[in-house]
Amino acid sequence: MSQIPSTSEYQDLFDIDGNINRLVQKIEVLNYINPLNIEREKKQFFSTKFSYDPVFKYPKIKFNGYKLHRLFFSQRLERIEDDRVRQLYEDVIYEYSGLIECIQTINQGRKFYFNSLKSFGTPTEKDIDNAKFILRFDDSDFDEELLPMYTVDDAVDYFKDYSKRYDFNYNIKLSTNISAAAMVLNNTQTLVLRKNHKFSLNQLKVLTNHEIGVHMVTTFNGLSQPLKVFSNGLPNNVETQEGLAVYSEYMSGCLTMKRLKELAYRVIAVDTLNKDYSFSDTFDLLHNQYKLNRDKAFAITLRVHRGGGFTKDHLYLRGINQVYNYAKAGGNLNPLLTGKVSLEYLDTIKTLQDLGLAIPSKYYTDSYLTNDNSNTNLDFILKSLK
Repeated sequence: MSQIPSTSEYQDLFDIDGNINRLVQKIEVLNYINPLNIEREKKQFFSTKFSYDPVFKYPKIKFNGYKLHRLFFSQRLERIEDDRVRQLYEDVIYEYSGLIECIQTINQGRKFYFNSLKSFGTPTEKDIDNAKFILRFDDSDFDEELLPMYTVDDAVDYFKDYSKRYDFNYNIKLSTNISAAAMVLNNTQTLVLRKNHKFSLNQLKVLTNHEIGVHMVTTFNGLSQPLKVFSNGLPNNVETQEGLAVYSEYMSGCLTMKRLKELAYRVIAVDTLNKDYSFSDTFDLLHNQYKLNRDKAFAITLRVHRGGGFTKDHLYLRGINQVYNYAKAGGNLNPLLTGKVSLEYLDTIKTLQDLGLAIPSKYYTDSYLTNDNSNTNLDFILKSLK
């Protein structure tokens, strides 16, 4: 942990930062958004030949939303003297307030969807055009590394071996109640792997570079900062963090056309929420029009329809577009790894560093050091995105 002292000059800032830190511990969206009965509902959906709209169950909420809102907005932000830093914390409070509303309305249909829109937005015409552009490219080349051959126990061993390059320790948990093959829970420093999933070698490479090389790196960099806001997350950090994670896949040479097209399908799927598609409607679009196999179509449909309409997934493609362009223009990636931060707050991060209230990244994503990508199609596509 950093030894930067909370001097009397900044005591009000550290008090507010500490107060907010205590409040946000219960509002990790990923703890609540993943259904508890995925496998049962998937089986029912397939048995009815895709005509049944799944009825998902979700974890119980462990906080009082009204009290949390009140405590967030009771912070005396006027005591923070620096205008830019004060604005950051004001933005942070509004961001967390929106996440509380998201969690409180999970499984309440369009009510949740509209709260998700406030927190994560929805694809623009440009995003949809980018997705459709990517989907024009062929991804049919056979690659043995794409065959699902590895169990979750094999995956655990692979992650442990990969993680030897970093000197931080994290927990590994197996679960049947997640929609992704793997995810990082920031507040408990835990990697969760889907228990019944079969992994390909390429997917293991993707997930290690994505989840450990970026998400866990920024988790532990955030924990090393004097201010907890770096660990808990700046506003709109999802777009930048997922962009960094996919950029790590690209730089390490494991980003494939199939993977990039998957991100494009997510944009298309999120856009169906805006058109009021049902679960089976979105699945039908992916499975019958875009010819995705039923398991892949179900997984993407689940990701976007969980909770009542979760729009976060369109941010992966927008994020890699922004981070790729930033890096190619010579942008310094180190500040973006200092925690759960976003590109739009780069100047504020620099201000905090100049004031001695933030430190450079302790850990660095090693895939960024050398470009191992050899796929010229990927370069052409990423350069061509709007």
